[in-house]
Amino acid sequence: MWLELILASVLGFVIYWFVSRDKEETLPLEDGWWGPGSKPSAKEDESIRPFKVETSDEEIKDLHQRIDRFRASPPLEGSRFHYGFNSSYLKKVVSFWRNEFDWRKQVEILNQYPHFKTKIEGLDIHFIHVKPPQLPSGRTPKPLLMVHGWPGSFYEFYKIIPLLTDPKTHGLSDEHVFEVICPSIPGYGFSEASSKKGLNSVATARIFYKLMSRLGFQKFYIQGGDWGSLICTNIAQMVPNHVKGLHLNMAFISRNIYSLTPLLGQRFGRFLGYTEKDLELLYPFKEKVFYSIMRESGYLHIQATKPDTVGCALNDSPVGLAAYILEKFSTWTKSEYRELEDGGLERKFSLEDLLTNIMIYWTTGTIVSSQRFYKENLGQGVMVHRHEGMKVFVPTGYSAFPSELLHAPEKWVKVKYPKLISYSYMERGGHFAAFEEPKLLAQDIRKFVSLAELQ
Repeated sequence: MWLELILASVLGFVIYWFVSRDKEETLPLEDGWWGPGSKPSAKEDESIRPFKVETSDEEIKDLHQRIDRFRASPPLEGSRFHYGFNSSYLKKVVSFWRNEFDWRKQVEILNQYPHFKTKIEGLDIHFIHVKPPQLPSGRTPKPLLMVHGWPGSFYEFYKIIPLLTDPKTHGLSDEHVFEVICPSIPGYGFSEASSKKGLNSVATARIFYKLMSRLGFQKFYIQGGDWGSLICTNIAQMVPNHVKGLHLNMAFISRNIYSLTPLLGQRFGRFLGYTEKDLELLYPFKEKVFYSIMRESGYLHIQATKPDTVGCALNDSPVGLAAYILEKFSTWTKSEYRELEDGGLERKFSLEDLLTNIMIYWTTGTIVSSQRFYKENLGQGVMVHRHEGMKVFVPTGYSAFPSELLHAPEKWVKVKYPKLISYSYMERGGHFAAFEEPKLLAQDIRKFVSLAELQ
């Protein structure tokens, strides 16, 4: 007993020393050129051009021909989703895709929001920009940049956008009305891919800051999950005076001594101040953290080392692409879905929505360039980039969804984000928060903004 108390006291002192060193520093706002060849001497065209998603008979015919040539391999008996995407259920998805899915109709849905493109650092950057249809008298909308991750897209935000831009119509208070900007990460969807090595989250953060400046926003809110959370964190580290608030539903926390404390067991967890909800989401540690990471991170190692190799296959086979991506929408939504024959995909999403996201990757041919983002950010190792050891000093809010890949307790988040003013245990939901639980996420964003504006 005494040994445990001494160990805990020493650990507590080390943690206090570690978290109390709040050194405010910023990432340098540099410049880059990611287009082909050398940077031209002429000033870059900064015009913002309307853009429309389009399709053609040839595109759809080619898709159908490739689907028709799909060669399935039978699953192992009783394997469900333990070996990856179950090919028996995949046949149902493929049949729906080939015979019922209407890509032309989905293109019309994609075009319901205004799309634009603009050249930044040599790349054509795509974004949607949605303004409120109506505003209370004398009010101005709050600009909000929302950034997706992999294997998602700007389409993930289509159901949350009206809750933010037109809240009163959707049964929410109009205290906060937002103007939403959702860009595509370079190399994802309709944003041009880099021709050069090195375009990582920091370069993307700079590009998106330039986009917001070009749109005339000097101060704005930012929100993200997956890669979007890292990109938004980098924006806050780079230009903190321009960020009114940062809201995340996933956190990249590496240099954090608290993350080692669960190894001491649940009894120490209570002593160190973890809540009952934290302990529920972290234990048994071997299953909920170690085994979970082992099960779900194989793709990451491939994409962080040799993304182009697997990309060759995925860019050539629409069915292979669908299986590779949709498997993530199963177990990243809820790990227990691996016990189901259909991976639980249609419990939270429609096949139309899931296949629309797949089609954004397929029709633009961007699966390879999207996977390279892992190589650019992780290929040199962990804790080798300056931003990983830096804290974030802007008002921050965090939504802790219970089925996220790895739970981040408030104590962990506050080390990286000392100005954490809102931390919410969400009622339900997983990794693709905006896509899966748009209303819950919208309510938490609104709660955070209310607190941020009191600062």
